[in-house]
This record gives sequence, C-alpha cells and structure tokens, in this order.
Amino acid sequence: MEDYYDYIKAFHLIFVITWFAGLFYIPRLFVYQIEAFHKPSPDKEILGKQLKLMAKRLWFIITWPSAILATTFAVILLLLHPWLLNFGWMQVKLGFIVLLIIYHLKTHQYYKQLQNDVVVKTSSFMRIWNEGATFILFAVIFLVLLKSAINWVWGIVGIIVLGILLMLGFKLYKKIREKNPEA
Repeated sequence: MEDYYDYIKAFHLIFVITWFAGLFYIPRLFVYQIEAFHKPSPDKEILGKQLKLMAKRLWFIITWPSAILATTFAVILLLLHPWLLNFGWMQVKLGFIVLLIIYHLKTHQYYKQLQNDVVVKTSSFMRIWNEGATFILFAVIFLVLLKSAINWVWGIVGIIVLGILLMLGFKLYKKIREKNPEA
C-alpha cells in the first residue's frame, strides 16, 4: 500500500478541490434561490424550480461524493503514516477539518430548508456564509505548507484581513446594487 501513497494523496487532493468547489458554489445558489423566492409569479416558480435542480445536482453529484472520497483518502493516508498525528500542525489541521465538516453539515441543513421552500436566512447572510469555506481553506493550506502549528496564526491573521476586505467589498457591492439593480 505504501507504493501507492502518492496516488492516494493525489486522489485526496483532487477530491478536496472538488469538495471545496461545491462548498464555494452552493451558497451562491442559495443566494439566488432566496432572491427568487421573493420575486413575483411566474418568475418565482420558474427560477425556484431551476435553482433547486441545480443545487440538488451540485450537492449530491459533486459535493457530497467529493466530501466522502476526500475524507476516505485522508483516513487511508493517516493509516499509512500515523506518525503524522504527532505533529502539532496536523492536530490543528484536523481541528479545522472538524470545522469544515460542521460547515458542510450546516450547509446541508440550509440546502434541505431551501429545497422545501423554507427561507430562514437572507441572501446577505448567504453571501457571508459563502466565505466560511474560504476561511477554513486558508487555514488548512497555511498549516500544510508551513507545517507549523504556530505559523498558522499568520494564516489566521491573513484570514481576518481577507474577511475585513470581503465585508468592505460586500458593502460596496450592496451600494452599487442599490443604485443599479441590474449589477
């Protein structure tokens, strides 16, 4: 099995990337679903039906399978090299992976609500929620590349700066949309 370590690692990375692709796009579809829900008929029904179908395909054909496969390959990698668990950076990384799984499960809850036409969050909330996976990705990438449980702090500082910039961007975008709804 050790001979296949690099192949397993490659598959792990491929499915991590596709998992994140799904996690990046699904909240965007939620934004559109929430906005469509508040449109008049027949737009509400036409858009709602199409967006539900898009979300369903993305969630069950790409995101969930990718999450399962990325996790499966990660477990195999750790079984092949269990000594990695002794490193502080790996322990912190696994903490972020737990957060990612919680984020995924919460996103699934939002998915189910919107599939049942239950709108409990605003499109603005979903725009912010959309950045959750980005924050986790930043932290994990810094941890894996720097291999230091201390240097990840700089990654978190970067995430906070990114968050502030994103919030400012959201506010600017909101002002532009208020002036020009077609933007």
